[in-house]
Amino acid sequence: MFHKILIANRGEIACRVIDTARRLGIRTVAVWSDADRAARHVAMADEAVHIGGPAPRDSYLRGDAIIRAARETGAQAIHPGYGFLSENPDFVDAVTEAGLTFIGPSAMAIRRMGLKDAAKALMEKAGVPVVPGYHGENQDPAHLAAQADTIGYPVLIKAVAGGGGKGMRLVERPADFAPALDSAQGEAATAFGNPAVLIEKYIQQPRHIEVQVFGDGTRAVHLFERDCSLQRRHQKVIEEAPAPGMTDEMRAAMGAAATRAAEAIGYAGAGTVEFIVDGADGLRPDGFWFMEMNTRLQVEHPVTELITGIDLVEWQLRVASGEGLPATQDQLSISGHAFEARLYAEDVAAGFLPATGTLAHLRFPDHARIETGVRPGDTISPWYDPMIAKVVTHGATRAIALRALETALADTEVAGAVTNLDFLIALTRHAGFARGEVDTGLIGRDLDALSLAAEPDPACRALAVLGLAGLQDPTVRGGITLWQPLRRTIAWQGGEAVIEVFGPGRARVTLGDATHEIAHEGGRWWVDDRPRNWRIVNHAAGTSVFGGRSLTLTPLDPLARGGAEAGGGLTLSPMPGLVKAVFVVPGQEVTAGDRLAVLEAMKMEHTLTAARDGRVAEVLAGPGDQVEAGAPLIRLEEEDD
Repeated sequence: MFHKILIANRGEIACRVIDTARRLGIRTVAVWSDADRAARHVAMADEAVHIGGPAPRDSYLRGDAIIRAARETGAQAIHPGYGFLSENPDFVDAVTEAGLTFIGPSAMAIRRMGLKDAAKALMEKAGVPVVPGYHGENQDPAHLAAQADTIGYPVLIKAVAGGGGKGMRLVERPADFAPALDSAQGEAATAFGNPAVLIEKYIQQPRHIEVQVFGDGTRAVHLFERDCSLQRRHQKVIEEAPAPGMTDEMRAAMGAAATRAAEAIGYAGAGTVEFIVDGADGLRPDGFWFMEMNTRLQVEHPVTELITGIDLVEWQLRVASGEGLPATQDQLSISGHAFEARLYAEDVAAGFLPATGTLAHLRFPDHARIETGVRPGDTISPWYDPMIAKVVTHGATRAIALRALETALADTEVAGAVTNLDFLIALTRHAGFARGEVDTGLIGRDLDALSLAAEPDPACRALAVLGLAGLQDPTVRGGITLWQPLRRTIAWQGGEAVIEVFGPGRARVTLGDATHEIAHEGGRWWVDDRPRNWRIVNHAAGTSVFGGRSLTLTPLDPLARGGAEAGGGLTLSPMPGLVKAVFVVPGQEVTAGDRLAVLEAMKMEHTLTAARDGRVAEVLAGPGDQVEAGAPLIRLEEEDD
């Protein structure tokens, strides 16, 4: 077994690997960029080495700097985590040539599965069913359009070197094919340095079910399946294991196909074989097709660990150090059910735009497994994926595990950044999802209802006002002295209230026409004579009340100056990012909805469109410009009165 390893990654996956390494007595080396100097994974590791600037290309994608750090610190092996260099065969070759061990598959195995078209051809030879489509080398747009016509609409355009939904577009009619192809190729070139795409038949009621495999280079076993059908924009949101509705016959067929795939390429380490499944008539052994193989540890691996009792990172370390497979197929079994929800800093109401911010308050429940790379006070960086944590639960049955997930999310407290927490809670309460009626279109069909922001409970707002006034501690008199009145007005961004204090833990709050009586008795707050299991927390971003759905009030900034309404004439950057393209010039006429520019941020491309008809007055940023959130990019001429 290794005595020291370097982790070529950051965030929650780096922390996850450190946890297992520490349990096994293995010392760890972290690497960090300028943006991660004070990051959690740096604090957890035994040693840490600086490798460059905040942009991934200047740090976490610098294989030479990472290998040099490993050699200088005496690390024997490199664990890649996921993302960044984890599926880069040239990096694997460089690690090996440096006399180090890569904790993962061989460069050959990665190359064989790295391009989706070649991988599908290889899988066909191995007897693994594949989705009908075009996987050829001819990338001429006319040829690709003709192939789409032959396959039959709807079709999926997918980057051959892609993953995570990048370079992927759904096309439902021939007229939309050309612009979708252009967009997909552009995003693929940005994300992977390869604009090539393939075309696949789009399954109308698809489910995304993947099989966890593990190999030692010769033999492979599977650790059963995960259902990752709950997606939006091809990004996984909630994963579970095992898949609802799975039959023994179907599981055996998928497991056998997945292990054939792994053994066909001499796979070593943890990997995932992803299948697209036709869920229209239940799960059938003849209704699944190979999509791709992820030659690394998956983000959602914890649900597999919880139902099997296996630590996959430990298995990775043991096999990479020269051991054989730690278990045979007949020694593996399923126990219970598990869910994982991905908590992100993102603005659901704004179309799930990634968000930044400082985590002024962060608290997780102790009755769930939490995988996180951040701590209270940390800042969500615009340079990397905005994941805050993975919330993972396990139960004897699917219903128990799902209820545990709902409770864990409701007990999660975040303030200082916009998150998808309420959206995740709404998903756990979705009646169809609770029944196991999942497919990749569920979120899209019910997006409006799932994204609907609930009106805060007036009682919750009244308690937040109490906290904003500094009266959340019921054991003190709230600072009331001879020179302070018992009655005063409290203002915050968006409102004001009148508060009257009668003694420790007793107050009256008037919000508009409504008055609420507040008391603290028996260790809990009472509002209007009803007990409330809520917590009042003051933090740097204001005051929050947590319990089910959170509410945060932000104090007025006396130095803040309001800006004039743009009236749809000014296009602002929704987040920090890189301007990739600008499609307009001064004097050009545009129509509402026309593409104005493309912004690259959080590893994805975001198209900015015109809010109204008009003429372009100014173009304030150009391709290659790095801009901050709120920066003006394009201004339209003022509308005539």
